[in-house]
Amino acid sequence: MTVRTSGTQPITIEQDIVVARQLARKLAQECGMRLIDLTKMVTAVSELARNTMVYGGGGHMDWQIIEEGMRTGLRVTFRDDGPGIPDLKLAMTDGWTSGSGLGLGLTGAKRLVEEFDLETTPGVGTRVTITRWT
Repeated sequence: MTVRTSGTQPITIEQDIVVARQLARKLAQECGMRLIDLTKMVTAVSELARNTMVYGGGGHMDWQIIEEGMRTGLRVTFRDDGPGIPDLKLAMTDGWTSGSGLGLGLTGAKRLVEEFDLETTPGVGTRVTITRWT
């Protein structure tokens, strides 16, 4: 796999969620994603950026445009130094929420992408990586 380009976007204030969505749209377009795939990726980025802000206390969105063989993809990692997720199995259950949301952030994001990886340690933080290919 080859990384064509990469960067980092801080997620520290509410406005950064909007910036993350806009950046994801631009990057997905650069990858040549069809509108439906672009929309899915932008939606997943929006959900995870909000989770990073609300539950992680802020963090970063790292992105890469990657190439593997004939395909191009967008890989985005959200990382924070927040409280972590104490019960990952529960957090990945549709409808469960630790706040006032619908409980579809993590599970919804997972359904919208082709690759989803979540690492969390209570008291240390969370890292969620998503990838969508063209």
